[in-house]
Amino acid sequence: MENDQLKGDSRTFDPNFKGPIANRSCTDILCCLLFILALLGYFAVGILAWSQGDPRKVIYPTDSRGQFCGQAGTPLEKKPLLFYFNIMKCASPLVLLEFQCPTTQICVEKCPDRFLTLVKAKLKNEDMQYYTQFCKEELDPTLTAPEILRDKMCPALIIPSRAFTRRCLPALETLKGGVVVIGNETTFTSGNTSLNATDLLEASKKSNIAMEARQVAMRIFEDYTESWHWILLGLVAAMLLSLIFIVLLRLLAGVMVWVMIIMVILVVGYGIGHCYVQYASLQGQAGADVTIKDLGLQTDFSIYLQIQQTWLAFMIILSIVELVILLLLIFLRKRLLIAIALIKEASRAVGHVMSSLFYPLLTFALVCLVIAYWAITAVFLSTSNEPVYKVFNTSECEYSRDTCNPETFNTSNISAQCPDAECLFAFYGGETYYHKYLIVLQFYNLFLFFWCVNFVTALGQVTLAGAFASYYWALKKTDDIPAFPICSSLGRALRYHTGSLAFGSLILSVVQVIRVVLEYVEQKLKGAENSFSRFLLSCLKCCFWCLEKCIRFLNRNAYIMISIYGKNFCTSAKDAFFLLMRNILRVAVLDKVTDFLLFLGKLLIVGIVGIGSFFFFSGKIKAVEQAAPTLNYYWVPILTLVFGTYLIAHGFFSVYAMCVDTLFLCFCEDLERNDGSSERPYYMSPELHEILSVSKATDEADHPAGTPVEQQDTEAAVPLQENGEVQLKQQAVLTEVNEEETPLTQETLAQEEAVAPSAQEEVVEEKAEEQEVQHVAESTTEGERETVIQNGLQEANGKETEEPEQQQQQQQQQEQQQPELQQPPAIVEEPKPQENGPQESEAPLTPQD
Repeated sequence: MENDQLKGDSRTFDPNFKGPIANRSCTDILCCLLFILALLGYFAVGILAWSQGDPRKVIYPTDSRGQFCGQAGTPLEKKPLLFYFNIMKCASPLVLLEFQCPTTQICVEKCPDRFLTLVKAKLKNEDMQYYTQFCKEELDPTLTAPEILRDKMCPALIIPSRAFTRRCLPALETLKGGVVVIGNETTFTSGNTSLNATDLLEASKKSNIAMEARQVAMRIFEDYTESWHWILLGLVAAMLLSLIFIVLLRLLAGVMVWVMIIMVILVVGYGIGHCYVQYASLQGQAGADVTIKDLGLQTDFSIYLQIQQTWLAFMIILSIVELVILLLLIFLRKRLLIAIALIKEASRAVGHVMSSLFYPLLTFALVCLVIAYWAITAVFLSTSNEPVYKVFNTSECEYSRDTCNPETFNTSNISAQCPDAECLFAFYGGETYYHKYLIVLQFYNLFLFFWCVNFVTALGQVTLAGAFASYYWALKKTDDIPAFPICSSLGRALRYHTGSLAFGSLILSVVQVIRVVLEYVEQKLKGAENSFSRFLLSCLKCCFWCLEKCIRFLNRNAYIMISIYGKNFCTSAKDAFFLLMRNILRVAVLDKVTDFLLFLGKLLIVGIVGIGSFFFFSGKIKAVEQAAPTLNYYWVPILTLVFGTYLIAHGFFSVYAMCVDTLFLCFCEDLERNDGSSERPYYMSPELHEILSVSKATDEADHPAGTPVEQQDTEAAVPLQENGEVQLKQQAVLTEVNEEETPLTQETLAQEEAVAPSAQEEVVEEKAEEQEVQHVAESTTEGERETVIQNGLQEANGKETEEPEQQQQQQQQQEQQQPELQQPPAIVEEPKPQENGPQESEAPLTPQD
């Protein structure tokens, strides 16, 4: 009873059903209105962020007044570098807490290239002119050196520095013996204090730690500016390669699938060989035996490619991938043949709806638009704060870290009570209502990003499903298909089912945002020692990951039902779920094995583009070595191309995946609605029926004892001929008789053995009838075939009045063949023994019986 509730009611025959319903109404209107209001709010947040934000805060360094160094159109346009008055103060722990050195910072045109103190510079006008470019603009040259230092107008000294991430840091060098020098000096004086070059090294290291993330980000940004056109060219090549592959898959589906499998094995094998060659080439080289753990985290990731352990890890990972692929191919070899045949059938559908191959371009463009809007809005929101100035000091002061005004600071009480304190730019923030709730706006931006991306994906799935459903439910595949199936399906989806698509994508977005929140909480709890909280968090992450996968699967099938019947989301999801449960034996073959083959196709395209980009950007191709850009990290464009290529390949292969899923659900609906007769013909092609019947037989062979009787499909009793027509319905009659029979006892089994010759006689007669009907079906028209079948049934009924002598003669002939027919075929049940004894022979079953 519970099993029947999980399956729902089967579909019944509807003579008016001819495919995707044209007369439909709007569904989930409330969700449609909610989605429209959310989009209006999203646009309002974007406008507010664009009016308040300033992305220059991310690109340019800022001085102590919050001004941007090197910004075009400002007085600091020609001063792109940031200079620290006292780099030693960057060694303070405050650097790690607030990412700000407690010293005056100004924008300069170039970094200093010599040693010079303020006292020495005052002795020569030429030195003072050079020194002035590292002082504040409002410097009064008539002031003495102590007065200049008191007002913090100039640094006490300047040292040779180099520009690093647009900041002037000491140009440190290490001589033999580990002596640290700056220029040719190891020590120097700053006023009355003697400073060591090693102290400057430590201060510089602390400053580097503070800027570590920004340093890597800036290098990556520079790599993108140098290689963006090559990345764009590579993505175009990936798009063309995917399109060519899909077209070849349409023309040569079987051959291309096997070529794809072999190529994936060869590409992964090449990766294993390349890793081994690199591993062997580093054998015996100095420093190559350093472990990754000892090396630690390095900003220059190319250093990892110079140690053996890295290539050994890559080789092990690729070997495991190769082994898993080979094992899957071996154990799924029977299902692979079925999946390949199903892809061939999907290729026929794609051939009739060729415009479906180009629809992923629209989805890709819409997703890129959503990503761009989200990223720009996020940047503007994060930079919409106002500059905040705080009191920084090296000694104790009650006003430390208080907010201050740099214009009035020198005349305030704070400056009098804390002589060494400075009012410096700290960060961008604000105390207004808008600035307090910026985190809420960022969360809203993230949530709407997930919702819009999922909506665009859902729109693509419904559009493709509607087009392929129009192909399936066309009785004459060429004449009954709409002229523009993609456009018709897209119009129906936008006009009637925007609310349903918004509802399904909203459910998925909620789960995705919860997963993001869990990831954020996990980052916060990384330092915690509470093992129970970490265990609970891991369990929650696993549960929500599984929930997201289930929702994706249900949404996909619900969208297919929406495209066909035009019902609301909940009803379509329920109908799809029950339909899948009634055909659970075939779901694994279609949903897993076919997806595995398509995943291999994506992997092949990604591997080809990834290997090509590696040889190009690493300079290993001599012919184009001069054209390759000079990069900080050559892996940046490679990883970008690999990720982008996978998205592009996924978009093109999603057409085939959606086609397979749509054909499967339509096939299940077709079996429940029709029986293959002339009044209720099947809409499926004979090839598709054969494919899915074989998959059914394969599943039953794999699970002979574990499959419940209720899960046996009724279409197994009504197989199709090669021309798509139905056979005689004697097998359906026999099935009904079998359901009414009681379990056999030992006595009835003994009686059945006695009448075995009679049952064998019936088998021969039924086979002769089937051959005769099959011959008639192949050589006559549909109307004549029905007439001949009626005559055949009448002749079968006439055999009941045969003379006893003729029956005895047939029985003698059957006894001679008894060693070959010990057991009758499973499709024909043995007749029930009669009470008058086993000697009497029975007549064959007929439809009238």
